[in-house]
Amino acid sequence: MEGAFAIVVGALFAVSVYLLLSGSMIRLLLGIFVLGNATHLLIFVAGRLTRDEPPLIPDGLKVAEAAIANPLPQALILTAIVISFSLFSFLLVLAYRAYQSLETVDTDRMRDAEPEAARQVLRGSDV
Repeated sequence: MEGAFAIVVGALFAVSVYLLLSGSMIRLLLGIFVLGNATHLLIFVAGRLTRDEPPLIPDGLKVAEAAIANPLPQALILTAIVISFSLFSFLLVLAYRAYQSLETVDTDRMRDAEPEAARQVLRGSDV
């Protein structure tokens, strides 16, 4: 079962890299979203997929009597989901504002909005 999840994680990382390298701002945002989900699944699979008992230890014991599920990957994923959602929301608003200002979602055409002096510096010419 973990092998299948490993293949899915690899496919999600490949899709996210493809989307991140495209020239559209919308695909870039979707690539960041897919990359976050691939990372969440990677953390979940790295914590082992088990169907053990909930991580509750009865009163009076210091160690659980039977095998229990590992709560750490679940807590990490929950925190990462909240952080990635807030990052995605911020980037979505930022992309919308860039679209309003520049009237394009193509990253190559967004570079045309830079001042001429900044473009010359990027090319290595003297200003």
